[in-house]
Amino acid sequence: MPKITYIVSGLLLLFIVIISFTTYQSEDSIIQQVEKVAEDTFFTDEIPVENYNGEHFQFYLPAQMDVTEVDDFNAVLTKGEQTVIVFYNKLENDTSKLNYEAAKTDDAALLTTFSDERKFGYIRLLQEQEDTDYEIQIGVGGVKLTTFSSKHNVVADTENLMMLALSIVD
Repeated sequence: MPKITYIVSGLLLLFIVIISFTTYQSEDSIIQQVEKVAEDTFFTDEIPVENYNGEHFQFYLPAQMDVTEVDDFNAVLTKGEQTVIVFYNKLENDTSKLNYEAAKTDDAALLTTFSDERKFGYIRLLQEQEDTDYEIQIGVGGVKLTTFSSKHNVVADTENLMMLALSIVD
């Protein structure tokens, strides 16, 4: 019987190693995916329709997000434990680079811009102290969104934030 225990334990350990290896994503791979998703979303023509109509501004609210606070220029959104802060400077036009200039830092794992004839946008990704968390900042014109995201959710969160930003400026 002890021999079977060793065999089963060895196979289980091998299975765990294989699963860990195949699901591991390097930081570079995640950053490349985030950049591609941000760029693809920025240039899409399929911006979701605003489904939140506040007193001061309207925007697309992604599924499972709730509005917890809103005023003339800001909104605080939550999705479970995650908080998204939306800043909206109505005095800045859709091609404004003000938020981008303020976002520049040498610590960014990713800082890239996108533009077309109607709007200017950027994404900044900062890796937090823990290897699994990132700060995402997305801006389009006078709109800036910031949140913290896990390594596993950062790509999906990037797409949601870019869609939300685009729904405010379009």
